[in-house]
Amino acid sequence: MAQLLVLTSRAEPVLPALELLPHAIRVHPADAAHLAQVPDAELLIVDALTELVAAKAMCALLRTAGHTAPMLLVVSEGGMSAISAEWGFDDVLLQTAGPAETDARIRLLLGRAGAAEPSRVQASGITIDEDSYSARLHGKPLDLTYKEFQLLHYLATHPSRVFTREQLLSDVWGYDYFGGTRTVDVHVRRLRAKLGEADQIIGTVRNVGYRFNLYDDDHAREG
Repeated sequence: MAQLLVLTSRAEPVLPALELLPHAIRVHPADAAHLAQVPDAELLIVDALTELVAAKAMCALLRTAGHTAPMLLVVSEGGMSAISAEWGFDDVLLQTAGPAETDARIRLLLGRAGAAEPSRVQASGITIDEDSYSARLHGKPLDLTYKEFQLLHYLATHPSRVFTREQLLSDVWGYDYFGGTRTVDVHVRRLRAKLGEADQIIGTVRNVGYRFNLYDDDHAREG
C-alpha cells in the first residue's frame, strides 16, 4: 500500500481505477496558492485532464519547490498529443486506465524511485506480510478484516508516530470516505480485541490519536 497524493481542483475522481486499489489516497488543491502546503507522499498524481497549461505549470512548480516523489500525469485521450517530456513528469496514464494497468504503473514508478514499501514488516511481535495480506502475533495468525489489516499495517510502518483520527481516516480509508472519525475508534477497538494481551501495541495518545508502540518481543509477550 502506497501513500498517493492527487493534485486536482475537481470534485469527481481524477483516476477512477484508484478507488479499486488498496492505496492510501489524499487530495490536494492543484493551484500555486496551495503549493507550499503540499504534503509529503510516495507518489504525486497530477490532474491534466482539461487544464493542460495549468498542469504543466504545476509540474514545474513542484520540481522547483523540491518535491522529488515520482509524478504520474493523468490525461484524456485528446490531451496526449499536447504533453511532452519537458513537463518533468515521470509517467503518463489515461484516465480510462483500468486497475491492473494503474497499479502496475504505480509499482514501477515506486520501484524506480526506491520508494516501494517492504513486503514484510516485523515489530513488537507482529509480522505483517503485505504480499499475502496476512498478519501474525508471535507466529499465530490474526483473523483481521481488510480494513483492520490496513490500519495495523499503516501504524506498524510508521512506528511511534502519533496520528490523529482525521489523518488515519484520510490515509487508511481514503479521501472519498464520508464516515466520521468514530470509524477509526471502532476499528482500533476491534483490532485491540484481536491482539488480546498484546493490545497495548496500539497506543492511545490522549486528546490526539493513536500510535504503534515499539517493544522488544519479550515485553510484547508479557502484555
